[in-house]
Amino acid sequence: MQAKGKMGIAGRTLLIAAISGIVTCVVHAEPPEVLLWPDGVSEPAVPADPAEATVTGQDGLTRRYNVSNPRLFVHVPEAPASAARAAVIVVPGGGFTKLADEHEGSDACKWLTGHGIVAFQLAYRTPTDKQPHPEAGPVQDLILALKLVRQRAGEFGVDPNRVGVLGFSAGGQVAFVEAASQSVKIDFGGDRSAMPDALLLIYPWKIWDDQRNSVHSAAILNSSFPPVFMAQAADDKSSSATGNARIFIKLAELRVPAEFHVYANGGHGFGMRPRVDAPGTADWPKRATDWLRLRGFLDK
Repeated sequence: MQAKGKMGIAGRTLLIAAISGIVTCVVHAEPPEVLLWPDGVSEPAVPADPAEATVTGQDGLTRRYNVSNPRLFVHVPEAPASAARAAVIVVPGGGFTKLADEHEGSDACKWLTGHGIVAFQLAYRTPTDKQPHPEAGPVQDLILALKLVRQRAGEFGVDPNRVGVLGFSAGGQVAFVEAASQSVKIDFGGDRSAMPDALLLIYPWKIWDDQRNSVHSAAILNSSFPPVFMAQAADDKSSSATGNARIFIKLAELRVPAEFHVYANGGHGFGMRPRVDAPGTADWPKRATDWLRLRGFLDK
């Protein structure tokens, strides 16, 4: 379901009970969608042809391809709330060729809503891997998503002062660059409408540039950077534990609240799906829950 400019009307569940009272069937509705660019996507845009599609791979996981119309899927906790809730925008990975938006998207949203957090799953433009700066368009989408969530906080039942971002792999790079860009704008007198209040980066992809021996070229770290939680496996061949450790050290030097967990094994791309003989892949959500509680994102 798609809604232009307004959150679509969709119930959490549709309950169909047999007249006999013997059988009850619960059908879960798709999460409402909110378009980010109802008047047209900014450049660098992604062609609408081929059309967007979701494909289930041999691993049983569904991935999204060819997103030309970026939007948010809104996941609301089932339990009622007496006050505005914290919110987290989830940014899946996919190497800028696709979105791994099940195990790094909807699964993460389910985890967050289970803790009483309103989760916004970002479907950012893709593929952008052939563009000169693959992260540029997705970063624009995240900027708009953060602004939109805060502008419509009352509608979503969200506390605008508790809006975080959770990014996996390439999505972690998008989240990192977005936050680093906004921290510079704040130094020059900008507002905080597009700055996350908390940032969770799970095996973020190439946020440290080994060739330059510095942070990603589109990012500048300073003391305005938001509090950070990072987690990954040491044997990850796609996301450098050494490079991300250097990011952590720089944040610590800037006195930015930061926490970094490195697990011995687990590889890359596990998302919310634990792997056999890699206990860290099951542990990081527990540590992230503790961290979110310390940051005031959990109400209990």
